[in-house]
Amino acid sequence: MELAYIPSPSRGVIHLGPVPLRGYAFCIIIGVFVAVWLGNKRWIARGGRAGTVADIAVWAVPFGLIGGRLYHVITDYQLYFSEGRDWVDAFKIWEGGLGIWGAIAFGALGAWIGCRRRGIPLPAYADAVAPGIAFAQAIGRWGNWFNQELYGRPTDLPWALEITSSTDGRVPGTYHPTFLYESLWCIGVALLVIWADRRFKLGHGRAFALYVAAYCAGRFWIEYMRVDDAHHILGLRLNNWTALIVFLLAVTYIVLSARKRPGRETVVEPGAEASGGEADGEVEGGTDADGERTDAEKAEADSTDSSDAEAEKEASDEAESAKKS
Repeated sequence: MELAYIPSPSRGVIHLGPVPLRGYAFCIIIGVFVAVWLGNKRWIARGGRAGTVADIAVWAVPFGLIGGRLYHVITDYQLYFSEGRDWVDAFKIWEGGLGIWGAIAFGALGAWIGCRRRGIPLPAYADAVAPGIAFAQAIGRWGNWFNQELYGRPTDLPWALEITSSTDGRVPGTYHPTFLYESLWCIGVALLVIWADRRFKLGHGRAFALYVAAYCAGRFWIEYMRVDDAHHILGLRLNNWTALIVFLLAVTYIVLSARKRPGRETVVEPGAEASGGEADGEVEGGTDADGERTDAEKAEADSTDSSDAEAEKEASDEAESAKKS
């Protein structure tokens, strides 16, 4: 007899009249808002304009949803195209099924389009939104709780997840709450990126690459615990191989980028400085983070001093000429 467990919702949708309100969709929407909110704060701190992150998210979010769904449908095609299945279900995104790998890849494509239209470097934008994406994933994983899906192996631990549904081959019982493990891991990834970014002044996409590498490390062991059907290659689930490969690519990028382009971008959004944006603690014509005058201010002060000296010299020469007369 289990002394304690995490109960699953009796249902994942509430009908407000004819309008269904789905827990999975709410988790995704809340996650997007958190990512945009935090990304906007970080973007302004780096010297960008307020609202730019949201403008580019208009491109990134739809692309990410499409990419996430495509990855899920392609890698789990048997759920939609095998005998007895209805291929129309492949479009029912509200019933769950988003692959983070496809979401990030297509989301990056959408962000690149948005950044290109604004003349903004994609790596700088990616660095700003990286922790927000991790927080969004932490929130989004609770959508799996509403749908009673993607749980782990059977367990009788006090924090076991109770599964009550028997649809789609589920067996009621208590299992490892892998959705919770991944949610907590993503929160840790977000905090890690924020700390490392402040400590080491990460730039040129390295904060985003750190997020990717850290997430993949956690996803590897969490994926290994899951018991839902998946394709296997050499004894490992497909997503385990994906996490391993993407992890190596992210670490390689961090190392090579640090060698070729150390430091952080001075300007992340053209024209933002003129409107009062901050970049790396500097404000054009103001003072830097240590209270020292910036190069622009010093140059202007030197020019002013030089002009004053010339004016004083001319006045002195005129006075001498008047005395001789």
